[in-house]
Amino acid sequence: MAGEPVRMCPTVEDLPVGWQVKRLDSFCTKIGTGATPRGGSEVYLNSRISHALVRSQHVFDRHFDTAGLAFISDGHAKELRNAEVQSGDVLLNITGDGVTFGRSCIVPDRVLPACVNQHVSIIRPDRHECDPGYLLSVLTHPATKCYIESFNSGGSRRAITKGHIESFEIPLPPLAEQKAIAAMLGALDDKIELNRRMNATLEAMVRVLFQSWFVDFDPVRAKLDGRQPIGLDKETAALFPNGFQDSPIGHIPHGWKVGVLGELTKFVIGGDWGAAEASGNENVSCFCIRGADIPLLQSGGVGKMPTRFLKQSSVDKRQLADGDLVIEISGGSPTQCTGRPVLASGALLQNLGQPLVASNFCRIVKLKSPALSKFVYLWLRRLYDAGELFQFETGTTGIKNFAFVIFSEKYPLVVPDLHIAKAFDRAVSPFFARIQANSQESRTLATLRDTLLPKLLSGELSPITTA
Repeated sequence: MAGEPVRMCPTVEDLPVGWQVKRLDSFCTKIGTGATPRGGSEVYLNSRISHALVRSQHVFDRHFDTAGLAFISDGHAKELRNAEVQSGDVLLNITGDGVTFGRSCIVPDRVLPACVNQHVSIIRPDRHECDPGYLLSVLTHPATKCYIESFNSGGSRRAITKGHIESFEIPLPPLAEQKAIAAMLGALDDKIELNRRMNATLEAMVRVLFQSWFVDFDPVRAKLDGRQPIGLDKETAALFPNGFQDSPIGHIPHGWKVGVLGELTKFVIGGDWGAAEASGNENVSCFCIRGADIPLLQSGGVGKMPTRFLKQSSVDKRQLADGDLVIEISGGSPTQCTGRPVLASGALLQNLGQPLVASNFCRIVKLKSPALSKFVYLWLRRLYDAGELFQFETGTTGIKNFAFVIFSEKYPLVVPDLHIAKAFDRAVSPFFARIQANSQESRTLATLRDTLLPKLLSGELSPITTA
């Protein structure tokens, strides 16, 4: 990249007495990456023999996500022995897009033994000189993100080299202060992680209820057997029929019908990237959902969605409202299909403080009845997780596309009575609201964490007396 990189940290003169600024390679015993095993994803195992394979999709800022973790044989692990992770290692994504690139976390002990692939760097500090938790705090600070971006040797697909990482200049307080800073910020991380786990539990409960009502038809079966449906009050139980009827896809509850998503929607439109910078007073500042943002949004998070500037006419058409759906239509990989959905909630939109739109790699879906939004969203989540959407992908190499129109006109959907859909919405809405509340608290704590670090590094706050 042309020009000098931006600075990540203060000069030595700006730091408290006795603190230093040092190159990363001067206090690390290992900085390196791994590789994909010979045979690629075809040799991944479904269950652990010994070693896991860590990829960039598992590395989030200050959080390791085990979803989709791959496993490799002892033979392949031996081939990747130079990429084996140790307890306390800091992981850094060295390639990726604007979302995944530069994310960093400490590998959890529960994941070990493990190796990393070529998209993830292992940074192993000498613990006599640098605390891993402190190093992670520096690497994940927003100011550091700009610093890392300045080394980018790629284009829209970011990339940095081992040499770039080795040259990173890091503010290095005495070890006692490092540990105190790591402990203070780690306490905030613990609460954020607790909120994340609570949200995962809440979402699992919602999905179990969807499965019970709309897949297994438990309330209908209970009434057919002369039993009171478990967990339902009398008014809600009375909404369910007490028998089944034949349909083209099998037995479904009496009075329900088999339809398609297209029959439930009133409006579908593509997204709009807009301009990255304002070009006139007529443009409106908006946050923009990309496909890569969807997994975090599904769990109630927000992340760092980019700001785009759209004409008012485009905002009028594309601004998301409570109950709207966004569906990714471009992206995917050999192991991940397109079609990921996200639900816009009133709490999310209120917390953002400015209009929310979607990129042109997504479709915005507005339903005929707001009562159907959570029902349709959970139905789409279930199909995606089951791999049902792979059959609607187009393209054989490179970027995959989701044939949304064909899907929305062809894939059968068991549509309940609208009164039952409304009852379901009432039942699950408190769970969705709690997820958003937890996420808002986590965003506040993350902002506090990011505000504290510069004050601790400048000496404005003492980590020893504050911890």
